[in-house]
Amino acid sequence: MLEFFKKKQVSPSKTEADKRIKDFQEIYNNYSTKDSIDQASRCSQCGIPFCQIHCPLNNNIPDWLKYIAEDRLEEAYEISSSTNAFPEVCGRVCPQDRLCEGNCVVEKAGFGSITIGSLEKYITETAWDNGWINPIKSEKKQNQKVAIIGSGPAGLAAATYLLEYGYEVEVFEKSDRIGGLLIYGIPNFKLDKSLVIRRTDWLKESGVKFNVNCEIGKDITFKKLENTFDAILIATGVYKARSLDVVTENIHNSIPALDYLIESNKLGLGDRASENKYLNAKDKRVIVIGGGDTAMDCVRTAVRQQASEVICLYRRNKENMPGSAREVANAEQEGVNFKWLSVPSKIIQEKNIATGLTYKVAKLGEVDDSGRRSPVDTGIEKSLKSNLIIEALGFQPENINEKFKTHLDLTGWDTIKVDFNRFQTSNPKVFAAGDIVRGASLVVWAIHDGREAAKKIKNFLSSNNIKKAS
Repeated sequence: MLEFFKKKQVSPSKTEADKRIKDFQEIYNNYSTKDSIDQASRCSQCGIPFCQIHCPLNNNIPDWLKYIAEDRLEEAYEISSSTNAFPEVCGRVCPQDRLCEGNCVVEKAGFGSITIGSLEKYITETAWDNGWINPIKSEKKQNQKVAIIGSGPAGLAAATYLLEYGYEVEVFEKSDRIGGLLIYGIPNFKLDKSLVIRRTDWLKESGVKFNVNCEIGKDITFKKLENTFDAILIATGVYKARSLDVVTENIHNSIPALDYLIESNKLGLGDRASENKYLNAKDKRVIVIGGGDTAMDCVRTAVRQQASEVICLYRRNKENMPGSAREVANAEQEGVNFKWLSVPSKIIQEKNIATGLTYKVAKLGEVDDSGRRSPVDTGIEKSLKSNLIIEALGFQPENINEKFKTHLDLTGWDTIKVDFNRFQTSNPKVFAAGDIVRGASLVVWAIHDGREAAKKIKNFLSSNNIKKAS
């Protein structure tokens, strides 16, 4: 260890931009065994590991880096997977530059961070290749059943740990595939769908029962779940698109980001294209509005769909973007044109078809509630031509009580109100985790919430006061 002053940071190679924009394959290659050992050996084994502190899952990163450096990869995976249900996912989609790697002591000392995410990916793929990941077999079977509503990262993580605790787990998913955001929200070039299917199959082999095309409140009542299961976890995520400040309701070619990404991912999975021609960017002048990771997913997807031009409009500057700096850099390499400090003001349209938009040029003012400097209008207005506008301004929850016909306490933002010490709702039998509780957030936080909610459900079901479902 402590090789950071001898060995330089070397990231895994990635496909050149002019080649990778021609398909949807993952762009980053995996480390060789030698490179993984070299890079892991750069870890300084800090007395206070800031990488671990700034990981939402509190992964024991220094320990598994040490095992990689010693070529003890099975032990490295055991440590990694002890706190993370899906390390191969986090290794690919976590914004490490803002979390573990961004807070690495070696990085702060000016030597370049340890490439934690790439090493996490390496050991997990090695574990799969060597057959070290086997179906879950609990030593103690519980005669109790848990229903999970939603099969995104929070729901699947909770299912993983509840199986380990010995509970019967049944997942209800309104879509036609398991995975939620992982299967339909994140493009293949960041997370290949075969990895999600691999984990889903693993959970099936472990005993999880999945129900797809099953919408609560429509195909099955919430009341029936209450009567059938000993506990319920709501992990539906948030999918309702935030609206632009300008009117787009009747503009046919101004579409929500998630609609666009779902269509692209479905095509990648072999589904037939929908009838909506505006869900494909081929030969179109595309404007994506937003600055988060979803916006980056959209611009990079549009490039691969052979859009004639792709522009990203963001109201703050590059330094104040909420998305991963790595993703912004990848988008720039792939030819995306960024217009910073640009606030949309009006859609230009003819017969409900957008032909462009106007935007106000902004400057940065005082720091707002988000901790970033807010945009201030300079009085300058410009326009852009476009025949496809993608709105990527984030997501908010639908009203769960209206959908499920239940009476849970909600916050003022329509997220489910829980006791964060227990992840328990106002109905003691019902728990909630992930974005439906904290609002739109990172995959790693959803995995964290699923893990912690599973612990609290276990505590609840272990109580002598709980009557088991028949």
